[in-house]
Amino acid sequence: MIYAVGIGPGSREGITYEARSAIEKSDVVVGYKTYIDLIKDLVKDKEIVSNGMKQEVDRVKKAVEISKTGKMVAVISSGDAGVYGMAGLVLELAEGEEVQVVSGVTASTAAAAVLGAPLMHDFCHISLSDLLTPLNLIYKRIALASEGDFVICIYNPRSKGRPDYLKKSFEIMKKYKAGSTPVGVVKNAGRENQQVQVCTMDTIDYEFVDMLSIVIVGNSSTYIKNNKIITRRGYERKLEKDVLKNGG
Repeated sequence: MIYAVGIGPGSREGITYEARSAIEKSDVVVGYKTYIDLIKDLVKDKEIVSNGMKQEVDRVKKAVEISKTGKMVAVISSGDAGVYGMAGLVLELAEGEEVQVVSGVTASTAAAAVLGAPLMHDFCHISLSDLLTPLNLIYKRIALASEGDFVICIYNPRSKGRPDYLKKSFEIMKKYKAGSTPVGVVKNAGRENQQVQVCTMDTIDYEFVDMLSIVIVGNSSTYIKNNKIITRRGYERKLEKDVLKNGG
């Protein structure tokens, strides 16, 4: 058995009961060293296999090899294993082993809870990392999602090697979204050193954003109230109809 486990955004409270249970049942835990460190108290009695960034294929191949010996293996990802995580790769490389994907709390929903309620209507996830996706395709997705008035959750928004991708994405979005559109940035969502910025498309501080940040850009119905971001679901129209129906 191989478990593809999402350990949540980082805090112990953010790990689902199902994820914790899968880790406890596993003999071996495989993952990126930084993520192993986040749950070191849960895996102290386990065999650990860890390596660095950009070695995902090697990690999963090792997990498959270990599973063939009869051991239970947990391959961990931050957030949800099926959202920019390891679940797909585990399913692709498994060679007859049973695979169970264990859901977790992804960064966008963790950040959204901190910001208020920005994901109350249709939204999408877009990663600005072009390691596996061509940059022109990323920008095309940014444009189409903006034209469709989606709330957009941006993963991997800005790094030393990609300092201007987020700014360029905002330039694209501004063709379809007003500069006053609310924006929320949450750095280290759910962790002890969490930082939050509530702003607009016109006032965002790009220097505040890094690879540990999630950027959520609202749609045409999103607004800020008491420093919280809210995207209207449409209930106000229903209330208006009810008032008219009842003769108010």
